[in-house]
Amino acid sequence: MQWDPTQYARFADDRSRPFHDLLARVGADAPREVLDVGCGSGELTATLARRWPGARVRGVDSSPEMVARAPRDAGVEFSAGRAEEVDARGTDVLVSNAVLQWVPGHEQLLARWAGELAPGGWLAVQVPSSFAAPSHRLMRELAASPQWADALAGVLRGDDPVASPPAYLELLAGAGLEADVWQTEYQHVLQGEDAVLEWLRGTGLRPVLGALDDADAAAFTAQYRALLREAYPPRPWGTPFPFLRTFLVARRP
Repeated sequence: MQWDPTQYARFADDRSRPFHDLLARVGADAPREVLDVGCGSGELTATLARRWPGARVRGVDSSPEMVARAPRDAGVEFSAGRAEEVDARGTDVLVSNAVLQWVPGHEQLLARWAGELAPGGWLAVQVPSSFAAPSHRLMRELAASPQWADALAGVLRGDDPVASPPAYLELLAGAGLEADVWQTEYQHVLQGEDAVLEWLRGTGLRPVLGALDDADAAAFTAQYRALLREAYPPRPWGTPFPFLRTFLVARRP
């Protein structure tokens, strides 16, 4: 699955809010090793280097297209790599923002990272939790319809690619961390025509578009656009788009 940095950045302000809300709960004073797993195009990772100028800050992302767009003068070491391959040993602050929903079985990965953190180290994770919302449910239902079921078999996961807040709390506390887990539902107001579709073009719709040829991708998008217009009618002031996210901040004593 290829990522389009330009498309993803169309709603940069709305997408960046959870990152800042997540980091606001991290109390690290002078970390030596800071790691951003799923750094994307790196603009948010650069804020970590500014917050902790004495730290070695690294950003890792599975998309070479995203890493290629990362700022090279931000004091960050950027590289391409999969989250599952990240070694967190000796890390003082590990951040993963809106990434682990793409990683099946990421609970085991979180448990490993929790055990690899340096003493006093922080783990800060945010995952989207709107998979039961109309935006994602309608995509799955359309993909499972007779017209698309064969072409899109196995492309989309179900409505549970992330765990519940109690499950994450149990995991982190059971790993010996002091954990804080919460959810926030953002009431985004998106601007532009078919704004919810354009939001999803940059994220959740990408596996579908990548699995279809151009003609089929256009046909699927047209059908999905009609469903989204009904589910998220625009107002004169924009299109309201509720989005639920789960946050995990934990510290190794």
